[in-house]
Amino acid sequence: MSRTKPYITSSHPKTLILGIHAPYNRTNDIESYFHEFRSLVKTNQVQYDQEIYLKIREIDPTYFITKGKLEDLIEECDKNEIEEVIVSEPLTAQQERNLGDILRCRIFDRTKLILEIFEKSAHSAEGKTQVQIAMLQHRKSRLAGKGITMSQQSGMIGVKGPGETAKEKETRHIEQTILKLKRDLLVIEQSRETRRKKRLANKVPHICLVGYTNAGKSTLLNVLTKSNVLAEDKLFATLDTTTREFYLDGVKKGIISDTVGFIQLLPPNLIQAFKSTLSELQYADLLLHVVDVSDKNWPSQIQVVQEILDDLDVDKPMIYVFNKADKVNKSLELDIQLSQYQPRCMTVASEKQVSELLDLLRHWPVEQVI
Repeated sequence: MSRTKPYITSSHPKTLILGIHAPYNRTNDIESYFHEFRSLVKTNQVQYDQEIYLKIREIDPTYFITKGKLEDLIEECDKNEIEEVIVSEPLTAQQERNLGDILRCRIFDRTKLILEIFEKSAHSAEGKTQVQIAMLQHRKSRLAGKGITMSQQSGMIGVKGPGETAKEKETRHIEQTILKLKRDLLVIEQSRETRRKKRLANKVPHICLVGYTNAGKSTLLNVLTKSNVLAEDKLFATLDTTTREFYLDGVKKGIISDTVGFIQLLPPNLIQAFKSTLSELQYADLLLHVVDVSDKNWPSQIQVVQEILDDLDVDKPMIYVFNKADKVNKSLELDIQLSQYQPRCMTVASEKQVSELLDLLRHWPVEQVI
């Protein structure tokens, strides 16, 4: 099975990325899932020297991967003098420690990888605070069971770092910092609540963009509102909620907000930390669910987004916006798949081809649209 060429450099710890097809993975195309994993690594600006992909039929509670696959991995790490391994799946603290001990490497799982991406992508005070809380909660969960120096798992991915202080002192420090950050976040939330009440009092219609990461939400926001919000072809390019006025046929129709993109196995700590921001969805009048129809896993991605919306208790009128339609071949099979999502439209936001969506929005709000 062909793989992309790894990024190689001599100035970083020798790193191996480990893609695992786990039994719970509901993806329609595992190659697309592994591509997403490599994209996460690239987005985090981590250079890696080697990549291994494997399938497991069951999850070992001690090491996550089963004995035979583990022996092969040990041999590979020893032979190539690997210093750190980045795993495509979320691991328990125990699995992470056990893997680190037996491989003699630093281990970073999917949760840590996504947290670091969020940390680098957050720009607003609110976004930075939310990510800091999630990072500290994750760090605290990894302290249990470590020795006095706790040097095994310290540091960031791709960076060699010194050891840490005793875990009791570190745990206390983390808890105090989280409390302070939560107080800071409460002040920010109160300010947003004031703005929200003013908007609701003025009865300004509110549309929110939701969807899987890199589906094209920011690009669509730019097209609909004639804005210039950062829109890059990478995962989690923007985290901070952006709101712009929306005019249609020269008349103000309301406002549109872009929200953080979702992804399969999004760390629970992040969902919890971003609940205050995502609570804006509960006050939306309409959701535009942007879907990258060119991704072979788009049905699974819709399910991922819907599950997170359910977890947030968000149940709002929705239009499915199937974006990047120029990259797919129209067929009867695709039409049958799309027919279950109503109301829907096809767009190519990058080419400003959004006429079907605008036609729907012209008649919103009316019962047949919402």
